[in-house]
This record gives sequence, structure tokens and C-alpha cells, in this order.
Amino acid sequence: MGRSIAGLGTAGIYSGAVIIIALTVPLRLRPVFQGAVGAIIGISSVLGPILGGVFTTEVSWRWCFYINLPLGGLAVVAIFFLLDVPPPEKGNWSLRQKFDQLDPIGNLFMAPAVTCLLLALQWGGTTYSWSNWRIIFLFIMFGTLFSIFAVTQYCLQEKAMVPPRIFKQRSVFAGILFTMCTSASTMVMLYYLPIWFQAIKDVDAEKSGIMNLPLVLAMVVGSIGSGSLVTLLGYYNPFMFAGVLFMSIGAGLLSTFQPDTDHQKWIGYQVIFGFGLGLGVQQANVAVQTCLDPVDIPVGASLLMFSQQLNGAVFLAVAQNLFTNSLTANLDDIEGSYATWALANGATTIRKLVPAAKLAVILKAYSDAIMKTFILALAMSCLALFPALAMEWKNVKRVAKGIDRRDNDLSGSSESKRLPLGGFFRRIYAEVLVYEDMEHSHMYMFYNSSIK
Repeated sequence: MGRSIAGLGTAGIYSGAVIIIALTVPLRLRPVFQGAVGAIIGISSVLGPILGGVFTTEVSWRWCFYINLPLGGLAVVAIFFLLDVPPPEKGNWSLRQKFDQLDPIGNLFMAPAVTCLLLALQWGGTTYSWSNWRIIFLFIMFGTLFSIFAVTQYCLQEKAMVPPRIFKQRSVFAGILFTMCTSASTMVMLYYLPIWFQAIKDVDAEKSGIMNLPLVLAMVVGSIGSGSLVTLLGYYNPFMFAGVLFMSIGAGLLSTFQPDTDHQKWIGYQVIFGFGLGLGVQQANVAVQTCLDPVDIPVGASLLMFSQQLNGAVFLAVAQNLFTNSLTANLDDIEGSYATWALANGATTIRKLVPAAKLAVILKAYSDAIMKTFILALAMSCLALFPALAMEWKNVKRVAKGIDRRDNDLSGSSESKRLPLGGFFRRIYAEVLVYEDMEHSHMYMFYNSSIK
């Protein structure tokens, strides 16, 4: 029950931060703040496990939960006294109308649908065979409940949890798919990389968190750097492409790990993956805030958050299934019942219980099973390219000024169709020359005539 309540609160933290930024920061500066949020998340993901280990060792595991009280209380006080947001357009709604906006009907079908899907992916092939009636039943229930949910969203329209008009907006839909792909890759890497360190490099949970620092620090650099550059240049699309490229290369290199992989490789490969993650992780949010009307931004941001968390959980279940089946297959060829033992006892006890003569073989089997999950992360990173290509090209600075959201070279000219990036770089060159006031300058007239 406690974890359920904590989950309800956690669901609003990140999306709430994005919405606060949208309501208080000018659009042109939001990429910088979005990058800062990404950096904070990265730093927290490293400090959290380390502090948790310190609390558990030095005080009590309960302090892993107690620490949320003063930190959360400080955040509540700061929001109460410092946050000043405009009132909603429909501020005189009744309590019933506000409750209806939460879409209780949609939640009634969506929550159990997700539960059925996660249970099916978690149990299938491990606890039960894929042909077991329980797994088949769970998949059928997921399909049925999700279909009913989709129908309710279409019928409710503006009162729906996912209003169809927002979901059908090109950049929102592409942003959801991009977020789903990158979050799946990221969650798998962040979950199984520490397990690899603990099992193969024989370190504890605290040390494995420290060994994850290259990935997270690179993500911080990429997130802040890309946010600043998007604010300067106005375009988020190139950073989505670059993020996919670096993440895919990094995931591919990480999937080559062997038990004897040295620190130069596991540090360098993490840096590549983490830098790519930082470049692209916030760009879908920037795109949604650029393309949607201000009144729709909270819904769009919540959709991205939901897709991020849902797909991360789904692919962790997929990765767990893949890891379990791969490890079982790898250990079945070794004399002795090591498969059941390894799955039951976890990564940190391998060296304590395995005979020295078979340790190297079992470590190789364990490492190879984890590499299968890294290949899954690689596949999801590569798939993120397609929604990145589908994203609309819009200039954050121009949209913020109320100027036309597209130029002729990106929307219809034959030249832009042949060289889409050429028009982009010419535009960047012209904007650098005249910066903020280019629409009022003579250079802008020359720029327009030169690219037509």
C-alpha cells in the first residue's frame, strides 16, 4: 500500500516540474531549463543508490524513506510561497466537473490493462510457459481492456485522459514514440549495467553505483549542452538525431562486454551512451511545448511522462524475461543445477557459492545473458531514429515570437525537399548573423531572397 501511494505521488513530480517550467519560463528559454531538469535527474539517479547504501549501512534502511519527508517538505514550502502561475481559464468549475476531467472511466480500464500486460511479460517464459492459460488470459485481458480504453477516449473527446486531437498531432505522436524508444533503452541499461558490475567485477551495490558515474555525468553534460544550443539555434531536431546516433553506438559497444573487459572500455562506452542520452532525452518535451497551444501543454507533457514510465516498465519486464531465459540456457550446459541457483541468489553471491573451478564459466554465462539485454537496448535506440525523422521542424525562437512556424524552404520548396538539412543550415547561418531581430533587418530580406 505504501509503495502504491508513493507511486501516485511520484507520477506527478516530473510531469509537474515540466508543467511548472511551461507556465513560468518563456518558450525560447525552456530548453535550458529542460536540460537542467535532465541533469538533476541524472545526478539524483547516482546519488540515490549511494545514499541509500550509506543509510542502510550506517543508520537504518528506513532512512531511505524518511529522507523524503524533509526534502519533500522543503519542495512543498518553496512551491507554496514562490510559485506564481496564471489561474486556469475555467476557474469556476464545480468539484464534479474537476473530477470528470480526471477521466475516471478511462483510468478504470487503463490501469488494469497495464497491469495485465506487465504480469504477462514478467511471468511469460519464466514462471509459466508462454502457452500457459494464465499468460494467454492476461494478454487477452490487456487487449480487451486497452481497446475499451481507446473507445472511451474517442467518445469523451476533450474530457478524455488522452484527447484524440492532441494525440493525433504529428509532433506529439512522434514525441511519444521517441520517448518510448529512448526510455526503454535507458531503463534497461541503468538496471542491468550495475548488475554486470556486481556479478562480473565483484563490487557491492554502492560501488556499482559509483561505476555508473561516467554514463550519468556524460548525460548531464549532454543535457545541459543541448538545452543551451537549442535555445541559441532554435531547433531541437538535430539533437534528437545526434542523441540516437550516440546512444546506438554506445549501446552497441556496451553489448560487447566480456568478463575481462577493462575499465578504459566500460568507462568510455558509458560516456558515449550517456552523452547521446543527454542530447536527446529532453527534446521530445521541447518539441511538444513548441507545437502545442499553451493550454494543451500539461496534457502533452503528461502523455510523454506516461509513455516514458510505461515503456520503461514494459521493457524491463521484457529484458528480465530475456535475461532469465538466456542465463538458464547458458547454464544448462554446465554440470550441476546452477541455473536455478543463480536466479534465486542473484549477482552478488556468485563468488561465495560457486566452486572455483567453474567460476570463470559461470561468469561468462552470466555476462553473456546480460549482453542480451544490452542488445535489446541497442535495438530500441536504433528504432528511435524513425520518430525523430517524423518530428516537425519548428523554430523555438520563432514560435515564441508568434512568427510563422515554418519557412518555405522546409514546407514546400523543391530545394528543401532535395536538401532538408541544407535549408536548416542556411537558416541557422542567417539567424546567427541577425540573431534576435532578423525579421526587422535588411539581412533578413537578403536571406529570404537568397534561398527561394
